[in-house]
Amino acid sequence: MKNSNTPKKELTVQQKINRRSFISFGVFGLMGVAAYKGWNWLYNAPRETAGITAGARAPMRRALNQTELAFRRFFSNNHLVKTYPKSMAAKNVRHNSDVGVKDHFDIAAWKLQVTRSNGEVLQITIDQIKALPKTEIVYDFKCVEGWDQIQYWGGLKMIDFIEHFGLAQEATLAYMGLMTPNRQYQVGLDMPSALHPQTILAYEMNGKPIPGNHGAPLRLIIPVKYGIKNIKRIGSIAFSNNRPPDYWARQGYDYYSGL
Repeated sequence: MKNSNTPKKELTVQQKINRRSFISFGVFGLMGVAAYKGWNWLYNAPRETAGITAGARAPMRRALNQTELAFRRFFSNNHLVKTYPKSMAAKNVRHNSDVGVKDHFDIAAWKLQVTRSNGEVLQITIDQIKALPKTEIVYDFKCVEGWDQIQYWGGLKMIDFIEHFGLAQEATLAYMGLMTPNRQYQVGLDMPSALHPQTILAYEMNGKPIPGNHGAPLRLIIPVKYGIKNIKRIGSIAFSNNRPPDYWARQGYDYYSGL
């Protein structure tokens, strides 16, 4: 009869290495299988119902919506994006897209159309906007494509615009929708981001009037969002409790697109 108290034979160093390697490869193998199955499930999941947003798989859209809620708790009036001295701003501001601003446009005839809750439409000229106190910001403009650039913009704070033109009631709604004059490019903003103290209606770039390819005569600069939300050549603004149309959200991008 064998003695049960006989000590177990000590593994050699090589045996210990082999055992650990086997366990490691086994764990990585299981993780790889799980990742593949998860990717395959997501890839074959049904697409979201087309509407204000489209193009993404339904589980991905649900995840993006939950991410939005997390980001909306992050930025506030007391949480600002980092700013820089003017000397650090790019002299050649990157131009990335012409969607909505490619057609012939008469800047002299431009007026910003703002639709109030009662249906009244305000027609606001660029001179009316420039007559109000100007705000300047130098910050790191970020694009969803992965590039960023420190840029210098000047214009009217959105919160000052809302106050001056008597839009306090409209600002209590959940969303602000903006479109180019030809209605080809649309942006939907959650109201807290739209009214963030660093959001401006910009009419200057590097201290000079904005050139046409960057959105003259008026564009949005919203530092708490990626570039796709910084609409060029704003033609109209409206307010709603429902998500307004958004050009890139219809292509499957995140509706919120916050940093």
